[in-house]
Amino acid sequence: MSRMAPKPTQTHKKTPGLPSREQILEFIQTSDKPAGKREIAKAFGLKGQEKIALKKRLKDMAEEGLIDGRRTAYHRMGGLPKVTVLRVMEIEDGEAFAIPDSWSPDDATPPPRLRMIEKKKGAALRKGDRVLARTEQAGTGWIAHPMKKLPDRFEAILGVVELDGRGKGWLSPVDKRIRNSPPIADLGNAEKGNLVLAEPAGRSPRAGVKVVEVLGDPLAPKAYSLIAIHKYGIPFEFPEEALNEAERASSVTVQGQKREDLRHIPIVAIDPADARDHDDAIWAEPDGEGGFNAIVAIADVSFYVRPGGALDREARKRGNSVYFPDRVVPMLPEVLSADVCSLREGEDRAAMVCHLHIAQNGQVTKWRFTRALVRIAEVIAYEEAQARIDENRAGENLAHLWDAWQALETARDKRDPLELDLPERRVVLDDQGRIAEVAVRERLDAHRVVEDFMIAANVAAAKALESKTAPVVYRIHETPSREKLVALRDYLETFGRKLALGQVITPGLFNRMLKDVADPAEKAQVMEAVLRSQTQAYYGPANAGHFGLALGSYAHFTSPIRRYADLLVHRALVDAFGLEQPDPKNGLPPHSGLSDKDRADLSKISDAISDTERRAMAAERDTVDRYMAAWLSGRVGEVFQTRITGVQRFGFFATIVGLGGDGLVPVSSLGSDFYHYDEAAQALIGEKTRETFAPGDMLELRLAEANPLTGALKFEPPESNGAPIEKRGERMPGHKKDKKGKYMQGKRGRPGNIRHQGRKK
Repeated sequence: MSRMAPKPTQTHKKTPGLPSREQILEFIQTSDKPAGKREIAKAFGLKGQEKIALKKRLKDMAEEGLIDGRRTAYHRMGGLPKVTVLRVMEIEDGEAFAIPDSWSPDDATPPPRLRMIEKKKGAALRKGDRVLARTEQAGTGWIAHPMKKLPDRFEAILGVVELDGRGKGWLSPVDKRIRNSPPIADLGNAEKGNLVLAEPAGRSPRAGVKVVEVLGDPLAPKAYSLIAIHKYGIPFEFPEEALNEAERASSVTVQGQKREDLRHIPIVAIDPADARDHDDAIWAEPDGEGGFNAIVAIADVSFYVRPGGALDREARKRGNSVYFPDRVVPMLPEVLSADVCSLREGEDRAAMVCHLHIAQNGQVTKWRFTRALVRIAEVIAYEEAQARIDENRAGENLAHLWDAWQALETARDKRDPLELDLPERRVVLDDQGRIAEVAVRERLDAHRVVEDFMIAANVAAAKALESKTAPVVYRIHETPSREKLVALRDYLETFGRKLALGQVITPGLFNRMLKDVADPAEKAQVMEAVLRSQTQAYYGPANAGHFGLALGSYAHFTSPIRRYADLLVHRALVDAFGLEQPDPKNGLPPHSGLSDKDRADLSKISDAISDTERRAMAAERDTVDRYMAAWLSGRVGEVFQTRITGVQRFGFFATIVGLGGDGLVPVSSLGSDFYHYDEAAQALIGEKTRETFAPGDMLELRLAEANPLTGALKFEPPESNGAPIEKRGERMPGHKKDKKGKYMQGKRGRPGNIRHQGRKK
């Protein structure tokens, strides 16, 4: 609620006649309604010639820069009208922040930033929304109370300009979910083939769109990631204030601080060969009693990025770095992410260090957290580290790491986390940014070594904070829901496998289920079904465990350069273990622990960074899809060995074995039979032939289309040979149903049935 303005009193009329400038300003500022000429005159009891004098005084005050606005609603110059239209510019920790939709002061005066106070639940504002709001000054800032949401002025569409034979322009959207190509009413400076941002040219869809920004050649290097950046609204330019703060932070020296000196320890960083930053490094040695002492050193980002500063606000808004094949959109400016914070070989670096003691059975029995000074002995690529181990030239340092890992692996095997063999596609570019190779990333023991050390440190961070009853941002992966388990049980029953829901559901249960499946095609089906049954991981302050890793307490501690969640965990450790460093005295916020705002809004922050993580994953996946389609566009017409990954009423999706790239096979291309969809079996079944298409099936398909702009692939059966296919429905009317109203289909085939051998020849 805004404070009520005081009713006009005799203080406004100390002297008869015209009110002073100060009295007018006071009334404008304290009125709870728009204060125009009529309201001012009424408040001060002005009549006749006094009203004429008031009009002149208001005009003079406007010319003097004291007030702004119109006769019906004035406000203090540099301030805001009581009721005005705002535009939401960003969502931070679930709160919306807006600026005036129109801002008239000179360009040197930035528009005020208003925090939106939303009362209605479920009506959350989004970036770009236009809102009629009542404004209120609060301390040195502004807040706004939304009154109603206004129609959008525009909704940007990303697409490619196409011209027909008459020179008329059409916009071909790059989002494959948008099926229509709207006409272009205003091309601006765009030319045929340009990638552009466009907005509606009028209220009616018939008005078409107008080009507002030309982004260039859609097939040029880095265009595919640029499409994803614009499509998902990923912030990719840092505000000048944040860049300036990063420069100041980078100049702070860590010499002479209260840090543990570990520069004599030969800690190594094992990373991808093309890594752009190095935020973790590891070391281990035998303790003489069958166990190991180990160190996990992590970039001390919390020392450089202080809560409450411009740098912190921008990092929180981004939530995480976004990695594309051709670029990275970092959470922090490069002076920090790729330089000062990055654990570079042979250079002194500030680190947050987790000391671990690993028992002979792989259990972590002790941990300790310090702020340290480290000097990385070597940065090694995964492939090189693996080669040294395989060729018996590892040296003592790597050999100790592998021995310690084997102990951790023993404990991991006993814990029995979820094991799903999910290949990861890797896009390799040449020096010009063109695609050199698309391959499945090889999974090495070197990856597992680093992964298990990181997991151990993450668990230690969560438990260390719990021991101090300190706030924790947990990484949470909940047990599959009852609904998903029922769906999985029903699916498994369709080909003779059982899942008893009365037992405790553990990751090991799924692992044993997969080990019992000998047939590769059937195993792929079960793995796809298990994957679909899993919940999505997220961040939160209320611990619910990590089902997939079979861990009771888990936090993200090891990647603060690229994840805001890890930065919050570091700040909590600073507070809990008294690791605050002296004030750097260079204009940065003084404290590197959790702020009061962090503590109060931890749930809201967790929700926000969970959302940015999902946004990043979608953008990265879309970009890889576009690269994959570009890579395959020269191979249209070839026949590939594929595996079905999903089935819907309108067709099924298949991926190329050993390469990846999901494409649609429309039901209309499957021949003259009628197909209907079995929801429980997740399969399409032919009415006459009983031919079945289900997840996991291996079959040969011809690549019919590959669109690099949308990332869409389309397959067809080899025997269709590109000929027109007769259109048909999914099921035949009058087909027999069982007592529950489901279409009767008979039992699913076992291994060796036609459905496991591809289409019938």
